[in-house]
Amino acid sequence: MPDTVTLPQAARADAADGPATEHFDVVIVGAGISGIGAAYHLATQRPGTSFAILESQESFGGTWLTHRYPGIRSDSDLYTFGYRFKPWTSAPIATAAEIRTYMGEVIRDNDLERHIRYGHKIGAARWSSTDSQWTLEAVRADTGETVRISANFLWMCQGYYRHDEGYTPQWPGMESFQGRIVHPQTWPQDLDYKGKKVVVIGSGATAATLVPAIAEDVEHVIMLQRTPTYFIPARNANQLADTLRELQIDETWIHEIVRRKIIYDQAVFTRRAFEEPDAVKKELLAGVRAHLGPDYDVDKHFTPSYRPWRQRIAYVPDGDLFKGVRSGKASVVTDEIERFTAKGILLKSGQELEADIVVSATGFHLNVLGDIDFAIDGKPLVFSDTVTYRGMMFTGVPNMAWVFGYFRASWTLRADLVGDFVCRLLAHMKEKGARRVEVALRPEDKDMKLLSWIDTENFNPGYILRGMHLLPRRGEKPEWQHTQDYWGEKDIFPAIDLDDPAFVYR
Repeated sequence: MPDTVTLPQAARADAADGPATEHFDVVIVGAGISGIGAAYHLATQRPGTSFAILESQESFGGTWLTHRYPGIRSDSDLYTFGYRFKPWTSAPIATAAEIRTYMGEVIRDNDLERHIRYGHKIGAARWSSTDSQWTLEAVRADTGETVRISANFLWMCQGYYRHDEGYTPQWPGMESFQGRIVHPQTWPQDLDYKGKKVVVIGSGATAATLVPAIAEDVEHVIMLQRTPTYFIPARNANQLADTLRELQIDETWIHEIVRRKIIYDQAVFTRRAFEEPDAVKKELLAGVRAHLGPDYDVDKHFTPSYRPWRQRIAYVPDGDLFKGVRSGKASVVTDEIERFTAKGILLKSGQELEADIVVSATGFHLNVLGDIDFAIDGKPLVFSDTVTYRGMMFTGVPNMAWVFGYFRASWTLRADLVGDFVCRLLAHMKEKGARRVEVALRPEDKDMKLLSWIDTENFNPGYILRGMHLLPRRGEKPEWQHTQDYWGEKDIFPAIDLDDPAFVYR
């Protein structure tokens, strides 16, 4: 696909200010799953709106382009992680390549290629109340030149972590290790792990994907975890979808029916995780025991200390992680790292794990607003000083929406909801003749207690805890927080009153 685009827009040249500025009604930041979805909604719900998608990488895909480690796949089913407007027709858990193919079809079928500009890394975003618009400065990867683009509205779809660097804790002795330390996010394409001893540090979805993907080729792979994680081992198929296909039902109908059934089942499961956590825990562990057998120490290696859904639960399609353990090619060690040694890792128990390669599947760095230097009327934007409106708009930040998906449901479910909301908001602004909109606390909110972005007693993954100081605050009222409740928001978002005093138009 081309990395530049020519649209019927007049460029405004201001010699005193540097390069010409090209103007659009909307600029979408990021060509990942959220950005491509936003472009589709804008093109179909607001035809005639001029827009551009600015993407820092060389192609579309976001996460599914950045991560190239062996076995990379979704940890959500594609009937709900896929868009509501495009049927998913393959196995529920998909590879990165399959997801990018799916996204590519959305781009091609909806003529979105001409709107995307690859290799455009945004360094600064400036809001001018005088002009009621944003001005972005981006550096082009191919030429190194700085380009300026202005927009009436900014739609942030850049994701929530830094793509160029994963999070690796610093352990004592790492410099003495004679092997190689890699992070899955920056997986070296020349890494030869065949016949090697590998230790994967971590127990989340990445580790659970990577371990079975390399197990057959390595001498042995160990998943080293400080604490266990909940998993859902399940067949990588959907029986309802398969039955409907046997009946030759149209794929559009299948997608909608299966999607609704999965969403319903997820709502029931989530409710049960809160109301009867012991029963849900017992069921999850029974699924693991069914794969590992009665003699395996499931209590030690697969029984977390927290209740289900306090952290994300990853699917293990066809139980491949557990098959690797049963085969003897993979094993799980639950312990803490004392230090690295020349040969591997010394644990606090005194055991030493020998390794040729250590993979730190230890998470990522939270990235809010794309590490872009934001300013509003010359004043730097301190994102953590704002209060969130339903996790997508922020007090004091005009003409901007942000996509941050769900933890307990598929990310894209929220991207679709935000897409509808933004398109409705843009239409409402046009009807009112307003050039500017921002959210503000109402008089009845003046005594509302302000809290951290998310209740850590409710959900507490490491990357959120490490980056909480960077995130906006939430209020006690549901409209002033990101509730993580898709099952409520799917009805609430379409009914948001755009003339509520929380929305200030000018």
